[in-house]
Amino acid sequence: MGSVTVPTSCPIYVDANVVIYAVAKHPRHGPALSPLWVAMDAGSARAISSELILLETLVGPYRSGLNQLVADYEAFLGLPGIQLVPVSRAILREAARLRASVPRLRSPDAIHAATALLHGVASFVTNDPVFRAVPGLHLVLLDEVVDSGPGALHPRGP
Repeated sequence: MGSVTVPTSCPIYVDANVVIYAVAKHPRHGPALSPLWVAMDAGSARAISSELILLETLVGPYRSGLNQLVADYEAFLGLPGIQLVPVSRAILREAARLRASVPRLRSPDAIHAATALLHGVASFVTNDPVFRAVPGLHLVLLDEVVDSGPGALHPRGP
């Protein structure tokens, strides 16, 4: 089983499924993400995501009446190593441009991709292959990391 290798020079973008796997302690994907959380705890790595991630992670627990899980997601997303970026007009414009050029990209995914692109992330960690169609993202798909060994997260080149 592989795990992610974490760069320290640039932030890493985490998608909602990454946070869900971490909080739920997913047996397959959770261990692969461990190096990222350890590096964040040590202060040697940073993760960012759109504030939209809050909506995406809380719907299920609210729907199921799982108040402790709501609190767990809120606490996780409030960790010092995670920055939640507000949805700005610049992000919405870039998301619209991405939606226009990548028709399969849904609006929430376009917002995530735009946030990552505009904030110079090293890698975009997800398990959603739709992001493959977004030019300029260094994508790390968790299923591929787990299936093929260590997944390197390297800062994007110029």
